[in-house]
Amino acid sequence: MKHAIRLARRGSGRVSPNPRVGAVVVKGGSIVSTGFHRNFGGPHAEADALAGLEPSKSRGATLYVNLEPCVHHGKTPPCTDAIIRAGIGRVVAGIVDPHPLVSGRGIEKLRKHGILVTTGVCERSCIRLNEGFIKAATRHEPFVTLKIAQTLDGYIASGKGEPGWITGVSSRKRVHEMRRDHDAVLVGIGTVLADDPELTVRIAGGFPVKRMVLDSRLRIPLKSRLLNLPDARNTIIVTTNRASSRRIAEIKASGCQVWPVRSDSGRVHLPSLCRMCVENGIQSILVEGGSRVFSSFLRGGLADRIVCFIAPRIFGRGIPAFETQGMLGIAAAPQFRETAWKRAGCDMMFEGNL
Repeated sequence: MKHAIRLARRGSGRVSPNPRVGAVVVKGGSIVSTGFHRNFGGPHAEADALAGLEPSKSRGATLYVNLEPCVHHGKTPPCTDAIIRAGIGRVVAGIVDPHPLVSGRGIEKLRKHGILVTTGVCERSCIRLNEGFIKAATRHEPFVTLKIAQTLDGYIASGKGEPGWITGVSSRKRVHEMRRDHDAVLVGIGTVLADDPELTVRIAGGFPVKRMVLDSRLRIPLKSRLLNLPDARNTIIVTTNRASSRRIAEIKASGCQVWPVRSDSGRVHLPSLCRMCVENGIQSILVEGGSRVFSSFLRGGLADRIVCFIAPRIFGRGIPAFETQGMLGIAAAPQFRETAWKRAGCDMMFEGNL
């Protein structure tokens, strides 16, 4: 199962909104075939692993897969049919597929055809692999990760408009991997005005990530990098339903998308945006700033994970990672369910699930 999970990760950035899935066929104590879901619309992991496998090797073999095999027709035929035709004797699935079109039906069909099915193997790792897919299927919301880069004393910028990186090379490389593993990267208009970022994935592999900007008053300059990238369609400017139609037309002329969303005291209503994201196939969002945006997601109970890169630097004063207004206090402060600390070059990386 761990091998199946490793294979599944090779589909990162290529298969969404489908889940990442890997498959391993074992017979006589040896691996006879492997496969994974390589790209959206292509064969699923089970079909990839069974393709071209001789009947003598597939008949009576055990298939390990991190997610319950699908039982419905989509862009590809049901994987359960391929498993049954191949004569597989046992299927070990990491978790049951939470999608309403599957949700145990695949397991039921396999058992009806005399195939032994086991579930719950490496369950936590299998859930972690497809958190966005699972949350979108069960709660119709995207999985949201807040990515913070700060100094030892908690500042994400000096406040003086100075350009430059806070964290080191290893941390920045990890951030690009995180971007690749999410469907969209989101920042507030303040970050765009201060840094003029591109928000692209600068490592090999994966499809271009969606880039989202919260801009309730459409202040984004028409010359900003985000509006002038070759794949402009992947840039989404999120504004309110009170935005100027003239300004919307100007931004759309650059090839970018504009999403008018319900207004919440003049700001973008984040719960409405989250629902809109899932409706448009965005199941996971990496929020990269700034302070007000981090605070809004946290206060609204919309953040699922915080990843904080802490650099061994001290500013003394500057812009804090979270707004100081409306501090929650000890009793109401968010509690992390799982935490981990890792080294990232000269920095430390904190990761916690909310």
